[in-house]
Amino acid sequence: MRLVTFEEARRCRVGAVISTGPGRRDRKAVDLQAAGRVMKRRTGKANRLVGVDDMIGLLGTGHTGMADAKRAVRMVAREIRENGGEIPARLAKVAFARFRLCAPIPRPPKFVCVGINYMDHAKETKTPIPEVPILFSKFPSSVIGPQDRIVLPRASKMVDYEGEFTFVIGKKGRNIPKSKAMKYVAGYTVVNDVSARDFQKRTSQWLPGKTFDTFGVMGPEIVTVDEVPRPGKMSVKTWVNDELRQSSNTDQLIFGIRDLIADISRIWTLEPGDVIATGTPGGVGMYSKPPKLLKAGDWVRIEIEGVGVLRNKVVAEKKQTRRRRKK
Repeated sequence: MRLVTFEEARRCRVGAVISTGPGRRDRKAVDLQAAGRVMKRRTGKANRLVGVDDMIGLLGTGHTGMADAKRAVRMVAREIRENGGEIPARLAKVAFARFRLCAPIPRPPKFVCVGINYMDHAKETKTPIPEVPILFSKFPSSVIGPQDRIVLPRASKMVDYEGEFTFVIGKKGRNIPKSKAMKYVAGYTVVNDVSARDFQKRTSQWLPGKTFDTFGVMGPEIVTVDEVPRPGKMSVKTWVNDELRQSSNTDQLIFGIRDLIADISRIWTLEPGDVIATGTPGGVGMYSKPPKLLKAGDWVRIEIEGVGVLRNKVVAEKKQTRRRRKK
């Protein structure tokens, strides 16, 4: 499944995207909570979707809730096909042809990032291969979705892109062994770890440069683990406008998913909805010669094989204007 948080009629809903044809207009969003109510009325059986209000709640339902979600998606897709690709009236409150995508997890419990975790990125930064994962975080207030804009803060003159393969936790756990780590992964998404290099480098702590508003770009979907058979071997590419800047593969990761879960869960309890961005490959703007940093008007597009495409426009921060007091 491709799970989403979407906005329709100014209300955020948790859902799944289905495709009923080859075009973009054939994509429809299924409100999983509403679909759960329909299933309950039709079958007389309870399901875990009825009480789900957001993505964290859905992930917290575990395998049972995910199975209910798949049944709901199949039900809606079948009825739309039988109706010639149009949404039947009986599903008017369940499926939507027009919707706006938000970040899949608008306010993740934890947003953990990994630094210097690709061999090619370590080489371009002339950094020794880390012996343990380099961890930092982004604040939930930095998170935006696939249809939002990256805002260049007036305080920084060195804003950079970082395309990152990212996994989402679906099960609570602490001190998780590598052998069981994959059981805690719900799915995968794309993150742009936007970074203000001047603020990142001004102290030994990276946090100030990593968590400006709009610097945690996420989406467009969470692709469940059953649809990604080889997360350790997928292409990762980033374009700025039409120029390919990053082109690598997750087989370049220094610490893979199992390593990261085992290490991080020794420090923090992992919870459903936690987001872990695995690091960026070589090709970031800061280390290009000459540097190629983001500017207003740029478009950043990140594509991760089998997971999705995340595309955002870059804009300048607006100046605040003071209102004149009336005499």
